[in-house]
Parts: sequence; C-alpha cells; structure tokens
Amino acid sequence: MPLKPRTHSPLLLSLIILLCVCAHTVRSRPAFACVDGPTRTLPFCRAGLPIHVRVRDLIGRLTLQEKIRLLVNNAAAVPRLGIGGYEWWSEALHGVSDVGPGVKFGGAFPGATSFPQVITTAASFNASLWKEIGRVVSDEARAMYNGGMAGITYWSPNVNIFRDPRWGRGQETPGEDPLLAGRYAAQYVRGLQGDVGNRLKVAACCKHYTAYDLDNWNSVDRFHFNARVSKQDLEETYDVPFKACVVEGRVASVMCSYNQVNGKPTCADPDLLRNTIRGQWRLNGYIVSDCDSVGVLYDLQHYTATPEDAAAATIKAGLDLDCGPFLAIHTEGAVRQGKLSEADVNGALANTITVQMRLGMFDGEPSTHPYGNLGPRDVCTPAHQYLALEAARQGIVLLKNGARSLPLSVARHRTVAVIGPNSDVTVTMIGNYAGKACGYTTPLQGIGRYARTIHQLGCSGVACLGNQQFGAAEAAARQADATVLVMGLDQSMEAEFRDRTGVLLPGHQRELVSRVAMVSRGPLVLVLMSGGPIDVSFAKNDPRVAAILWVGYPGQAGGTAIADVLFGRTNPGGKLPMTWYPQEYLARAPMTNMAMRADPARGYPGRTYRFYKGPVVFPFGYGLSYTTFAHELAHAPTAISVPLTSLHELKNTTTLSTAIRVKHTNCDTLSLGLHIDVKNTGHMDGTHTLLVFSTPPIGKWAPEKHLVGFETVHVVAGGQKRVKVDLDVCKHLSVVDQFGIRRIQMGEHSLHIGDIKHSISLQMALDNIKS
Repeated sequence: MPLKPRTHSPLLLSLIILLCVCAHTVRSRPAFACVDGPTRTLPFCRAGLPIHVRVRDLIGRLTLQEKIRLLVNNAAAVPRLGIGGYEWWSEALHGVSDVGPGVKFGGAFPGATSFPQVITTAASFNASLWKEIGRVVSDEARAMYNGGMAGITYWSPNVNIFRDPRWGRGQETPGEDPLLAGRYAAQYVRGLQGDVGNRLKVAACCKHYTAYDLDNWNSVDRFHFNARVSKQDLEETYDVPFKACVVEGRVASVMCSYNQVNGKPTCADPDLLRNTIRGQWRLNGYIVSDCDSVGVLYDLQHYTATPEDAAAATIKAGLDLDCGPFLAIHTEGAVRQGKLSEADVNGALANTITVQMRLGMFDGEPSTHPYGNLGPRDVCTPAHQYLALEAARQGIVLLKNGARSLPLSVARHRTVAVIGPNSDVTVTMIGNYAGKACGYTTPLQGIGRYARTIHQLGCSGVACLGNQQFGAAEAAARQADATVLVMGLDQSMEAEFRDRTGVLLPGHQRELVSRVAMVSRGPLVLVLMSGGPIDVSFAKNDPRVAAILWVGYPGQAGGTAIADVLFGRTNPGGKLPMTWYPQEYLARAPMTNMAMRADPARGYPGRTYRFYKGPVVFPFGYGLSYTTFAHELAHAPTAISVPLTSLHELKNTTTLSTAIRVKHTNCDTLSLGLHIDVKNTGHMDGTHTLLVFSTPPIGKWAPEKHLVGFETVHVVAGGQKRVKVDLDVCKHLSVVDQFGIRRIQMGEHSLHIGDIKHSISLQMALDNIKS
C-alpha cells in the first residue's frame, strides 16, 4: 500500500471509476438496520444469538451480486437490509493514521497521539510498553469510530523481518530478529484488540505475509519480485512473527503481500493461506490482499490467463477480502463460468462478517457497546501524550559516549549549538504510516528547555546537496558550550517503494559533521534520526565526536525525549533491534538474495546477527547507559529430559535421534525459568535490557546464536533486582532443518546473558513412553 497505478481496458477503467465514486459515499461507521427499522428483529441483528448463526442468517439473505460487492475494502451498502457501506482500510501502525481512506481527521478529532515509529519502540525491548501503546491507539480508534470519523478494522502492524538495511519500510517493523518481531506482534495486537473473550475492540491485521522486504531496488520492484525462499528460512525466519501474531496474539486478520514466493503470488497460494494461516495456525478472522495485489498478479505478473481465473484462484486459495476493485469486477464472471462456486464466496464472506460481528457492528448503536462511551475527550489526552514521550525515551539508543561526555550539564553547558537538517523538524519525527499528531516538540525546542540555543541548519534538507551553510554552522559551534548535530534520513530517503542504494549519510552530511567537530568548543553529540541503520564508522572512530545517539523516528514528543536523554533526565536504555552494517557489506548482499545463511563459496555474507559474522558498525542488541550493570545467575537448570510422545515416533523421526522433531515431543512439560540478579553498579538509576541468547550444539542447521528471551528491569543506583526469564524448550531451543522441520537438538546448549555463559544439557527421556 498505497496502490500503484495500473493500465486497464476502457471498460474496466469505467467500472473502477464507478466503484471509486461509490466509495466516496461509503462511511467508515455504517448505519445498520440493527439500530432501527423493520430488519432490526431479524436473526443477524440479535446480539444474543451465537455469531455463526447470525452470520449464516445474513449471508442467506444476500443475492450473489450483493455478496460480491462485499468482497472489497470499500464494501457497498445493502439498502434493502438497511446495511450501510463500510470502508475496511484503516491504518494504526503507531497511532491512528489517515493513510487509509477509513480515517478522516477534522472537527472534534483534529489529530491523534503519534507514537514513535515501530523500529524505535522495538528498541525498548519492553513488551508491556508495546501492549499499552496498542491499548491507547485502540481507545482513540474507537473514539473516532463512535464519532463517525474512522473504521475499526486496522491493517497494522507490519511484522516483516528487517532483513536488509536498505529496505525503505524497515522503519515500520520491529527489527531483524524473529523472536523480537513475534513478541512485538503478539503484544501490540493484544493491546489493539482487547481482552474481552471473543469480542474485539478493534480488529488488527498482521502484514505483509510473507517474505516481503523489497520495494524497489536496482530495477526490481515488489510487484514483479519472486522471492526464492528455502523451507528452512520460511519456517525459521520469515513466518515466525506471523505465526506468533495468529497463535499468540489471536489477530483478526492477516494480509498477503504483493510478491511471489517460489513462483506463486502469496495471495493465490493455498499452501500459504488456507493450509498454513487458517489450517495450521487456525486463524479466527479474515485474510486480506495488499492493495491491488489481486490485480497485480493478473496484470503485471501474468499469473493467470484471465481475470476470472485470478478471482477464482485467490478466493479458493483462502483470500477473503480484496483491497481494491478487482474481485468486485471479476468474481461474478468467475462464478458464471464455473471457475468458482457461490459457496466459495459465502466462505469468504463468513470470515469477514464474523469479524464485524465480533466488533459489535451489528449490535445496534455504538453507545450501547462496551466501548461506546469513548469520544473526543479520549483522544490526545495528557496520559496518552505522556506515553508517547515515555516510548520515545525508552527507544533512544546511546551508541557512543567517549570520556562520559553525556549527560550534558545545565550548569556547564548553558549555550548549545543545535545544528543539522533534522534539528527542527516535526513530521519527520513520526515516520511513515502516521496520522495528524496532537502537537510536536522538535529537537531544537526540547534542547531549548535546558539551555540557550544557537540554531543553524547546516544543510537545507537531509539530501545535503551543498556546503554553503557550513560556515554558519561552524561559527555556531565555536560560540557554544556544547554542540548537538541532528542528522540522518527522512521519508525522501527511505519509505514505501523507496529502498536505499547505500547506508552512508546522504550528500555532504559527513563533511558537515567532521567540519563542525573540528571547531566545536565543547563536546559534540551526533544525533541520528532514521529508520534504517547508517554507516557512521567515521564518527564512531573520530575522538572529536564525543557521543552518538540513535533516536529512530521518535514520534510527536521526540524533541523532548532527545533533550531529556542529552541532559540526563532520562538514562538511555534502548538496544539496537537491527545490525548496523558497513557500506562494504552491501556489494556482497544483493537485496534479491533471500537466503539467511552465508555462502562463503559464492562470497555471500549472510543476513542479520544470526548468520552474518563479518565486521559491523554496531551489533544487534547494542546500547550503552549512563550507568553500569552486572549480572549473576541465581538459578537455572543444568539438565533437562525431553519426553517423546511415543517410541514409534522415535523410530520414524527420519533423522538422527540427536535432533528430535518438535511434533514428536511432549512440549507441555518443557518450560524452564532463568533467575538472574541484575545489579546497578553505577551512580545513576537506569533501565537495563536483559538479552538471553542461545547457542545450540554444533550442527549444520543451527545459527551460531539466536535470541531466546529478553526482559527490561529498572534498577536504582547501587540496587539489585531479580529477573525471571521464561523459556520454552520447543519454541526457543529448537532449530529448523533444511526441510523446514523444527527439531530439538540433544546435547549441550549454551545460554549467554551478558558476560555469563551457562550450559544446559538436553537429553532424550525414554522412560514411561508409549511403545
């Protein structure tokens, strides 16, 4: 999303225009017959009946033409049943957004709380924060729905793996690690959807399934890209966050992507949709296409011979809803030609209408619903805006702090030169898929609350095409007690359909940093605003650059958060959710190579910290603090017996008994707890992120190490707290073989917690198993 312009026949174009005109009459909150009128007593309006009974009753009252017009995002009204139109497409990636047509700002709702971009929030490694943000966003979404300004089906979050540092949409994701992405997905979805049984506060959607992480690179675009992915990488990496989203988060929707996977469009692959999402993972909800992707697989990928074949293939594969007009135009023809049955259409509608029923959309006036009292007073509240500030603070990562130059002192650093193209920005701070913020505090404004500022842009934009303003920037640095350079990227450099060609600072930004560093009278701090990683090796190795902060895109309160960290009101605790590679890495790793593992024979370096072992600028999980922490392992098992479900399955495990299939294991008994004492050995209170990595026994399948658990803990200076990290052996200590089968390797597994290394021996238990 958004849609890409396509070439259509005149007749098809006329139909699309007609649909688009009709779309303007579609309200996000439909006026259902269940509110009043003669149909309010029909079974589908009776909230006391089981949902499946109500759904069956409604579908049975629709004509084929009415059904087909409900298969698209701008679902048409059914006047004879009193059903208004509904716009399914709304966005809430990190706050209610008007990117989709389902949300409109204005009147009593001029804006909504704009949280930091996802990559920044992920750097907090704080699962409870992610859920709380989701809860606040859904409060504001429901409030706007009640006011007729928004829908309640949100196509968020984006949980694709941030595989390549150049990807323009990496900013939308929780980073490169599957465990981190999966836990983020489940927690944010739970926050959005609420915890009231089968009811939904709003319906979330995890996207873009699957192996989607290339938009437009080196003449290859997402509409034509065929991602060649091994079964091993699909199971071990790309599908992990989606499985967590469905199984643990109980998400109401999954979106299939534009690209093909191994020669099949994801939206027309029954193995991916019907067999995996709905069959294995048991999705309780609907599957939606990325916008216009059904048209793309016919028009651009030429996957089917006719448009009717495309409509039939996608619905039969398990697609329930089309973002775009394609199914509304071609499904009836597919049914008339016998390529699709009306029962197939009914199945798709049952999934979408069930979600609407769970949302309470057929239960009468919103005021009677559990969330019906939410309104304008519940949007942009002081508590919500404070949460946005706290999220920004927690997501900032301290990458360098030479000679403990930070935090700055209000007594010693009374004048601060604030320089750089991102030094006084507003909308840049909220990244993409954002809405209208409640208000902004820019970095310049934030620093101005602590010190007198001297402001110079240095460049007239992040492209930094000239050095004409460098002299003024240098003059400012000479006069100040400290200098803060706010550099980096914005949406002109990285965005949807805009992948980067390199990871260096754009234009003359490096020159600006170096020249100002040479003349700065006080400590110079480099603040990097970006979604993706940047190779700043020059600044890392330059002693004149005293400190480096990465702030991602920190949201509406970004300026306050940056200043709070600079002056020590906040002790930074964020950790990088992705590897920062040197520029040289890119030449050996084309974006089109989806393999995670390195291939030394071909010079391919591998992807992410799990498989790439070359030099890095900053590693995954890196982040400094103004204090220091020490770990001590208080309690952890040293040996675990792995029970099999039957001896027969051991004999038929198809490989060595040193690597048992997870499905042949009794996983219910295989959980363990690590108890770790975390002590703050410094002089400042701080939040510490405890990362637990595992190294399996040496084998051809296993990564050298992978993240198996994490927890954040706040510890006062000189204090100590005990942290428990729960591990699931089947989930966290398993590996995936080349056939995509998840297995538990017997033998010594090494756990790494900071500088602690602990071994756990996994042994097969053959006692008391069935023969």
